[in-house]
Amino acid sequence: MTASEKKQLTAAACRVRMGVIEGTHGAKAGHPGGSLSAADIFTYLYFKEMNIDPRNPKWEERDRFVLSKGHTAPGLYAVLAERGFFPAGDLPTLRHIDSYLQGHPNMNTVPGVDMSTGSLGQGISCAAGMALAARHQGKNCRVYALLGDGEIQEGQVWEAFMLAHHYKLDNLCAVIDNNGLQIDGPVDKVMSPYPIPDKLRAFGWNVVEIDGHDFDQIEAAFARARETKGTPTAIVMKTTKGKGVSYMENQAGWHGKAPNDEEYEIAMTELRAQLAEVEGM
Repeated sequence: MTASEKKQLTAAACRVRMGVIEGTHGAKAGHPGGSLSAADIFTYLYFKEMNIDPRNPKWEERDRFVLSKGHTAPGLYAVLAERGFFPAGDLPTLRHIDSYLQGHPNMNTVPGVDMSTGSLGQGISCAAGMALAARHQGKNCRVYALLGDGEIQEGQVWEAFMLAHHYKLDNLCAVIDNNGLQIDGPVDKVMSPYPIPDKLRAFGWNVVEIDGHDFDQIEAAFARARETKGTPTAIVMKTTKGKGVSYMENQAGWHGKAPNDEEYEIAMTELRAQLAEVEGM
């Protein structure tokens, strides 16, 4: 990856984080913590990895993305707006009664959303079904799914993992956001999923472990996923919950709480400063 590409992606990820804050502040509700931890992967997927067209969201040959941890819709909406699927000015309408941007992704109302999600554990099953359908239809598209580390406590997730290996779905790539926190606290205290990579390998998956905030590592992981044939790939990325906003980082309390006016100003000031630093490099 060139220095220029990395700069562009870093700046875009910063704007995505600002969009998360705009959305959750406007809603006075929502899930900023896990949206911020996944902002870099959202950015890489929509600006570099996936074959998509914002001018034609329903293009049949497009790659598909399933947000299995559907509560982090503020992050998905922010990157879709940044990529041009709909106006960024709509982000503060999140969760409003008359808004098309509801608290969980709705494929019937939001341009760019490929699957309606929200019930944890179900999204990866949908993604596996999409990958299997694409194979039967002879399509070359790839399917990506983002899961939370708390989400993989769900049994249905492992059924989907087993199915994906059984059918050799090498067009499926699952990304696990291992920020270590869920709504009730540390994942290892609530119901430990560790060691995540070893369990995935035992289910027959190709596994790549990365720093989820390092674009070089993200790029290398997706390249390996595309090159791997005969088995699905899982990218286990270590991240920081609330990344980019000082008072939200590594705080389980920000899993599902919106910033008030004062907190909004602090967050946006920090993110604007980060963006200015990147753009000045």
